[in-house]
Amino acid sequence: MRLPTLIATLALSTFPLAAHAETPEERGAYLVEGPAGCGNCHSPIDQAGQPLPGQALSGRLVVERPEFTARAPNITPGGPIAGWSDAELARAIREGLRPDGSLIGPPMPFEMYRDLSDTDLAAIVAYLRTVPAVENTVEASEYRIPLPPAWGPPVETVADIPRGVTAEYGAYLAGAVGHCVDCHTPRGPQGALLHDELGRGGFVFEGPWGISVAPNLTSHADGLADYTNADLAGMITRGQRPDGAPMMPPMPYRYLAKMTEDDLAALILYLRTLPPLPDVDTGGS
Repeated sequence: MRLPTLIATLALSTFPLAAHAETPEERGAYLVEGPAGCGNCHSPIDQAGQPLPGQALSGRLVVERPEFTARAPNITPGGPIAGWSDAELARAIREGLRPDGSLIGPPMPFEMYRDLSDTDLAAIVAYLRTVPAVENTVEASEYRIPLPPAWGPPVETVADIPRGVTAEYGAYLAGAVGHCVDCHTPRGPQGALLHDELGRGGFVFEGPWGISVAPNLTSHADGLADYTNADLAGMITRGQRPDGAPMMPPMPYRYLAKMTEDDLAALILYLRTLPPLPDVDTGGS
């Protein structure tokens, strides 16, 4: 099934899917290299934003702004996680706490990652143990704002969301896995305004490419209302607007291009459910 048949797939959202028989390492590879796009922050890039060969997931400077300088650590077996147990690595990913109890700061979207299922979290850990070790020392992040003692209470267990072409699974992909709604929601002093302005866009990103603004993902006319499902599929996986114009980083197009057709369809189904909200008023004319 290719993009032209995506709409038909969406219409069959309740059609039963075949059993998923992949190994944890295979599932983890799909998540890390696909919809989770971990390398979008953790892999070194050149000035054009392209990944440096042979250095995947070995860490880099991600954000430098007045509040903090954030550097994504080396998460290959050649980095500090090599000495962590699987449980310690899982806790760091889902709760933002290192084995020594120190807190991992933004921009890691822990409000999203706390909802990663136990199964997918274990799969991500299993895959990270298998990637090539890269020797790359990354300096610690620097925070000029106070960080809380934790991002929330301990996470005991999170059940799987049944995989399928459903809005429920699409919400899981857009939140816990891909954190789309974290980047595409306006921010207040305490972070993304997920309860009141979910998917409204407006968050500004600065990088080698210049300045880009996360667009509105809601069902409003300012958002996705006028786009077809095929339009959205092309924008998500190819970074290309319907008129052929390229879209800007830091959207992880090269990772999202690896999504399965069912997962892409589920994601689009979910985006169609977001209540309509107009674009953020930037104060312009």
